[in-house]
Amino acid sequence: MKRLILTASALLASAAPLQPQTVAITNGIVALGDGSDPMPGGTVVIRNGRVVAAGSGVSVPANAEVIDANGKWVTPGIVAGFSRLGLSEVDLGADGSDDTETRNSPFSAAIDVAPAINPKASTIAVSRADGVTRAVVAPVAGRSIFAGQGAVIDTADDMDAVLRARAFQFVELGEGGADRAGGSRSAAFVLFRNALREARDLGGLRYPIAGRSSAARQADEVPYEERQDPQLLSRDARRTDDVMLTRFDAAALVPVVRGRQLLIVHVERAKDILNVLDLRREFPSLRIALVGATEGWTVADRIAESGVWVIASALNDLPASFEMLAATQSNVGRMRAAGVKVAIGMIDDNDTRYVRNQRQYAGNLVALGKIPGAAGVSWAEAFAMITSKPAEAVGLGGEIGSLARGRRGDVVIWSGDPLELASAPEAVWIDGVRQPLDNHQTKLRDRYRTLERGALPEAYRH
Repeated sequence: MKRLILTASALLASAAPLQPQTVAITNGIVALGDGSDPMPGGTVVIRNGRVVAAGSGVSVPANAEVIDANGKWVTPGIVAGFSRLGLSEVDLGADGSDDTETRNSPFSAAIDVAPAINPKASTIAVSRADGVTRAVVAPVAGRSIFAGQGAVIDTADDMDAVLRARAFQFVELGEGGADRAGGSRSAAFVLFRNALREARDLGGLRYPIAGRSSAARQADEVPYEERQDPQLLSRDARRTDDVMLTRFDAAALVPVVRGRQLLIVHVERAKDILNVLDLRREFPSLRIALVGATEGWTVADRIAESGVWVIASALNDLPASFEMLAATQSNVGRMRAAGVKVAIGMIDDNDTRYVRNQRQYAGNLVALGKIPGAAGVSWAEAFAMITSKPAEAVGLGGEIGSLARGRRGDVVIWSGDPLELASAPEAVWIDGVRQPLDNHQTKLRDRYRTLERGALPEAYRH
């Protein structure tokens, strides 16, 4: 057996990513990320980019590189439940570094964020260094309530960041949607319903042409968005004159009305939440997840009954707007107690850069459980809300977010409890590949920490 005992400093010193290999991390406090309690003295084995085994009593393969994590925590990587990671750099004005919002595009629902994601963005490297290995990335709504199609990405140090493109369609309702739809929530909801009807009508078109072969008739049953025949694609001219979407935008919504693509809707106010849930009366195939949901606790029973996921903003504890008058930091705990499926996200909360704050928010929810009258969650539940739960919310629970057998090998060794701010990652693997933890911030730190006074600019010498 090849045994390699690495200290914390040695773990931090690793630079170039390695190819996937067999790694056994032993003697750690292992948290699976599935809502179960951490296990002292556990082992995690990664082979060919996947988790082979994790927990107590796990055998170490004879050919494994063995890393002794005694006194450390070993967990799945953090999954940013809602973000704009990789779409924007630092704030430098209108310099082309911000691809979050399409303010003047003629398209809306058809927009796909995947081509705009920059795997080499400084924000991705910083997030990786704090244990974030995957992120749900959404566009910002521009002129329309439809922002476009979001993606799920990894934060690995390579150019292949997108795990799943067009993972969901993102829609802005509530105050933001009202503003984009003409000034009222009524306008936003009628615009939304009209768009879904256009997509439903478009997706239901059939072309019964006399004399067609059986193969051609079968082609009529192929989903609109999957057809390759130019003659069929051109037949959307048969749509009625009463249309508001471009043909690309309407086609992009066909998978949504058919339930093949997740619809993530931003709403905060309780009534807006109920309005969204009621949409399934008219469009029963919709797969919906709510993001934000500051007042979700007031209608938690209705949300739980619907079965939809909530990707909640965990730190909204003040009435920052009229749609957040019932804001409380107990929102997540109360929804969870009512049976709502909850993950943590960061919409409109420095979501381009500070997704690493999710673990602070999760830690706050644990602390709330110790305050009389407040509603928190257990450590295991809180950690699942930033690992396996976001993955499940976007339909990728079988791939990422936990250390269950067969999941992708996204593993972090922490210096201590990952929900404690004093803890930091000492090693990170993504898809079984060891990742560098250096970034722009660490390079600045290293440069100026030991810089001789004479090397400073003249203004700093006095």
